[in-house]
Amino acid sequence: MLDSLRVFAKSWPGKIMGGFLLVGIAGFGINNVITDLGSNTVARVGNEEINSRTFLRAYQNQLNQVAQQIGSFPTAEEAVNLGVPSMVLQNLAQDAALDQVADNFGLGVSEDQLSKMLRADPSFQNALGVFDASSFNQVLQASGLTEAEYFEDQSEAAKRQQLILSLFGDTKLPETASSLVNRYSADQRTIDYFVLGETNIETPAAPTEEELAAYLTEHQAEFRTVETRTVQMLRLTAADLAASKTFTDDEVAAEFERTKANLVQAERRTIQQVVLNDEQVAAFQAGLTAGTPFETLVADAGLTATDLGSLTQAQITDTNLATAAFGVAQGGFVIIPGIGGQRAVHVSAVEGGGEPTLEASRDQIIQNLGLAAARTELAEVQDQIEELRAAFRPLSEIAARFNLDLYEANVTASGAELSVIPDLTPEDQPRVTQAILRATEGALTPAITLAGNGNLWFDLNAIEPARDQTLDEVRDEVVTALTTERTNNAILAAQAEAVSRLDAGEAIADVALSYTVFPQISPPFTRFGSEDGTVDAAVASAAFAGGADHHGSVVAQDGTFIVFQVTGVTAAEGPLAKPANDSLENEQRIGIYGDFVTAVRDDAGLRINQQALSDALALNTGL
Repeated sequence: MLDSLRVFAKSWPGKIMGGFLLVGIAGFGINNVITDLGSNTVARVGNEEINSRTFLRAYQNQLNQVAQQIGSFPTAEEAVNLGVPSMVLQNLAQDAALDQVADNFGLGVSEDQLSKMLRADPSFQNALGVFDASSFNQVLQASGLTEAEYFEDQSEAAKRQQLILSLFGDTKLPETASSLVNRYSADQRTIDYFVLGETNIETPAAPTEEELAAYLTEHQAEFRTVETRTVQMLRLTAADLAASKTFTDDEVAAEFERTKANLVQAERRTIQQVVLNDEQVAAFQAGLTAGTPFETLVADAGLTATDLGSLTQAQITDTNLATAAFGVAQGGFVIIPGIGGQRAVHVSAVEGGGEPTLEASRDQIIQNLGLAAARTELAEVQDQIEELRAAFRPLSEIAARFNLDLYEANVTASGAELSVIPDLTPEDQPRVTQAILRATEGALTPAITLAGNGNLWFDLNAIEPARDQTLDEVRDEVVTALTTERTNNAILAAQAEAVSRLDAGEAIADVALSYTVFPQISPPFTRFGSEDGTVDAAVASAAFAGGADHHGSVVAQDGTFIVFQVTGVTAAEGPLAKPANDSLENEQRIGIYGDFVTAVRDDAGLRINQQALSDALALNTGL
């Protein structure tokens, strides 16, 4: 029956009936997207339309931002999975809804103001900070905007900004809220506390064989091997092939004579610098006049100099620093301006430049000769290795034939064992690991292409599957784990007993003394801990869990078992400090603004032309 319907639908009578049905459905308003929105309109918010050009421009900008975050340009499928189209539509709908509200308020911006905004935009300024028309045109071209579209966008953005400032610009955090937040963040407490450890409890009995076996059975998941793959690996890069080359003394000497003009060694200087305040500048200037050593002046001022290392003048990007450092004698210093004030620049050692000797250049010349030879032979050697692989020759034989290094490793899923291969890039390591994990034992594996025009081959010689470990294999680990568990349980029991004695009104000093320890007095701390780190966030949170007479126990972040009693409560007074208060007011504005925008957008209504949206996305994919 379905086949008959399909045949009928393809006939002229079927197509005519389909047309009537379509008109009938549209008349009932089921698909108002088709009858109400133009083919170039992606969506409508109230009376504002979002056309495909506007959508595509915003969509492309969003894709560029995503690419910067994830390090690669997302495919169309990845963009949909990340919700990029929906995000762009929601943002455009938000702007369109605000534009309508701004128009209703009669907000606008003059051409003079737009011109000022254009000239103040750093994106269109030259190196002197002056508006550059050519930069303006280049940015417009790169973003796909006409001049009229740019000014229209800026005008709408300015109106939205006016709307936000007029509605939310004077939003203030209530004084009560500011005081409450200040109380929460700045209230302080002090505690008396003592620490319980292994020495304060009875040592647990050594576990029996039966107890060890039972513990291993219960925690078997913690005692398993991981799958291990034994591989031999051969890498071929220009550097690997270059390292296999040898050259005679005559060849090295000839290359030195040919290239010694390019082997001039630049002068290097070991540089230190220290930032000075006004008082310190005066002291250093006086010391400079008197010939006082730099090290003495630094020590007397209680400063620590920053070591910049041994550098050539070309390696120093700060022009002032480079000029100063290479203009002062060894052991001397000079005072120059810096970003944070004056700074003293000191040169402790000078390594002279000039033409190097043959012996000093030998290693570099051999490396250069090797790389030159390797580049011409690399493709040919790759082909020969592939031919030998196709003939099922082992990698050990191939490595010996070309004088290349052979690497062996027992590789797990982490791939950390691939560190045996020197200079394997972070990008290549996971690719090699995955190839090894996918390989089948005994099968001929293809070459893995490496970054920088290199190849890596491997033979999978053995696979050791993951398995449960026996008690004999992990006896020491099981003994340690079970003993630690029993010790911790005993300390926790001692903690609970100590707290119950505090509950009964016993003094914390007496309780501590019964465990042969003495209580300590903490420094004042907030809910986030003390400044000196004595009281961490876990202990502080436990201390703030009750009132002025609160006591209890807690395990600190470093695993220390603590029993404590609150001895002092200091309430913070007044509102928050201005920077914190301003930050909270800004967060409040953002929250209110977000709710406002959502309400405006929902009130205006968002209708989407799914066909136009699909066409726009398809067009972007094809670009």
